[in-house]
Amino acid sequence: MTTEQDYRERMLRVLVYIQQHLDEALDLATLADVAHFSPFHFHRVFSGMVGEPVKQHVRRLRLERAAQRLKHTEEPVTRIAFDAGFEAHEAFTRAFRTMFGASPTEFRSAHQPVPMPPTATGVHYHVDGQVPEFHPAYEGGTPMEVTVENIDPIRVAFMRHVGPYNEVGETWQKLCGWAGPRGLLGPQMKMLGLCHDDPDVTLPEKIRYDACLVVGDNVEPAGDVGVQEIAGGEYAKALHVGPYEKLGETYAALCGQWMPQSGRTPRSSPSFEVYLNNPQTTPPEQLRTEVYMPVEPA
Repeated sequence: MTTEQDYRERMLRVLVYIQQHLDEALDLATLADVAHFSPFHFHRVFSGMVGEPVKQHVRRLRLERAAQRLKHTEEPVTRIAFDAGFEAHEAFTRAFRTMFGASPTEFRSAHQPVPMPPTATGVHYHVDGQVPEFHPAYEGGTPMEVTVENIDPIRVAFMRHVGPYNEVGETWQKLCGWAGPRGLLGPQMKMLGLCHDDPDVTLPEKIRYDACLVVGDNVEPAGDVGVQEIAGGEYAKALHVGPYEKLGETYAALCGQWMPQSGRTPRSSPSFEVYLNNPQTTPPEQLRTEVYMPVEPA
C-alpha cells in the first residue's frame, strides 16, 4: 500500500522539477513520470494535493519569477514577459496586475519588497529551484467520506458526447428518446456518466463523455447507441452534493486528499458518475451524484 509520506515525496519531486524547468513546456505525461503516477489521474492528484491545477501553478510561479526579476534586474519588461510565457505585453500586464495589484512598470519603481500571493501549500518560486516548504492543501480540512466497493462489470447502452461537459444535455435527450419506446425508462432506471477526460487537462472541444443507461443482456446496439461494459473491480465512492459544474472539486479531493491519506492508488481506467436525481426538476445545489474512482487492489 502506498503511504501518505510516499505521496508527499512523489509530489515534492514534481514541484522541484517544475521549479527547475519553468522555461519548458512541462507536459503532464512528463510530470506524471517524474512522480511515478499514472498519467490517467495524475492531474487530479496534483490539483488535490497542491490546491491548484498544474497550468495555474506553473503560471503563478512564472509570474512570481517575473516579479523577482523586475525588482532585482534591469531586464526589459518585454523580455521578462516573454520568459513568463506571454507573447503579448498587454496580456502580461493584465495578469501581473491581477496577481500583484500593479502594472509591471509600477511594481518595478515602487520601493517595496516582493509580496507573495496566498497559497494553500506554501510553495513559491525560488531562484535556486528548490521547494523548502510544502504542506498538502488538504491539511487541516475535514476528511472526505469515502467507501471502497468491489463492483461487478456494468453493462450499459450509451451515446458518446464529444465537447464540453456542460453541453451533454442534448446527448442525454437523444439517448432517453431512444430508450423510451423500448421500455427502458422507469423508476428503476440507472443513469451513469462515463468520464474519459479531465476538463482541466483536455481541450473542451475534445472531451469525451458517454451518457449511459444500465441495461440487461437482451439490449443490443442500434444506430448511434452502442453497448459496452464498464469494468468491474475496486472503486472509491464519494457523494457529491451540488451543481455538476463543481464535480471537479470532488474529483480533486478524492484523488489528492483521500488517496494519499488512505494509501490507495488510482487505477488507469475511467471514472464514472451515478446521477441520483433529475437535473430538470432538482435545484442545482440539491443534485446528488455518486463519483466512482477506480483504485488498485489494496
